[in-house]
Amino acid sequence: MSADPSDQTQQPFDRAAAERVLAEINQDEVISFLQGLVRIPSVHEPGDTREATAYCAEPLARAGFATRMETLEEIKPNLVAEYGDPDTGPTVMFNAHVDVVPTGELSAWQFDPWGAEIDNGRVYGRGSGDDKASVTAQVMAGVALARSGVALKGRLIVNEVADEEIGGIAGAKWLAESGILKPDFAIVGEQTMGRVNVGEKGGAGQTITVYGRAAHGALPWEGANAIEGMAEILVALRKELWPKLAERTHKYFHPSSASPNLITGGVKSNVVADRCEMFVDRRLVPGETVAGTRAEIREIAERVISQMPGLRVEVEGRWMGLEASLTPDDHPLIRSMVGANAFLGYDTTISGFSMGTDGRFFSQRGVPTIIYGPGDPRLAHIPNEWVGIDEVMDATRAYALAGLSLLS
Repeated sequence: MSADPSDQTQQPFDRAAAERVLAEINQDEVISFLQGLVRIPSVHEPGDTREATAYCAEPLARAGFATRMETLEEIKPNLVAEYGDPDTGPTVMFNAHVDVVPTGELSAWQFDPWGAEIDNGRVYGRGSGDDKASVTAQVMAGVALARSGVALKGRLIVNEVADEEIGGIAGAKWLAESGILKPDFAIVGEQTMGRVNVGEKGGAGQTITVYGRAAHGALPWEGANAIEGMAEILVALRKELWPKLAERTHKYFHPSSASPNLITGGVKSNVVADRCEMFVDRRLVPGETVAGTRAEIREIAERVISQMPGLRVEVEGRWMGLEASLTPDDHPLIRSMVGANAFLGYDTTISGFSMGTDGRFFSQRGVPTIIYGPGDPRLAHIPNEWVGIDEVMDATRAYALAGLSLLS
């Protein structure tokens, strides 16, 4: 859906203020910062972000931000850099993550994953897109706002965190749940190709476990095969539930979905399997509930197994357990971010994010949250990961103007 230019281009900042902020954004400085950050291997595991967060703190401190580290686990500090006075207006938070996934097989890489090499207008390296491009754009947008000397009404927090790639336990999840960070608005940096994402899908992973009875493999009728029971459940889910999910749509999201991504069963090649477990990755669109998704899977699984003597089944929630988040179209946060894109001549399309982000921890607590950043999500976690230099520069300018809008 495209925003209506008639109401989105009107900004609560004047052109002169915007130009002063934009004049403080220098491409050589921005891309040099990104290259330096990519060259710091902040990989999970172990997820050591000490060098990366210290690197992010330096330019912000030089620009006048008060910086500190909030730490639950020693090797996983989270940067909190603050600028402005919360008594004069709202608190706006930029959030992104500095931890990255492993490189995988190095022979699959054409470029050194820690080299941050530039080729044909792209910066290559692990984390270049996910998520160090967003981190760079947020840090440099904060620096530009501070350097510009434009008066801000409120406070900007630049929050670059650890632990996102394994669920945010020592990062954004802890910061939100502990009350250390309680912003009025949150802009979470992820790869959205420069589009404003007004929410993210929910997640309610389900573990289905079928229990049977072991027997000698040569005498299968003496046992009850849990793998056979799971096979029947999977077929029933595919025929009965998956088509229903495809019909559950929302204007900003891909349809509701489920994917059986892990399955284990049996103990030995010549023993009838007495146990089989399957994990179903379940993603929710607005309107679906965690309890409802669990109930519909359980109903099918129990009905199938009730027709197979000697078997029983359990369905448990094992992952995330959060409903979709959605900020209303007319919210000032969305107007400011879309308005920044419109001012700069960028894409004003509004959409939703299919993957999980750290934004869910803040939106769950009532904080209006959007997801926005440079890069293509299809390039995350792959060999030869890259981000376009133009994309990073566009995002830096847009973050800066959105912050100016919300704090003017």
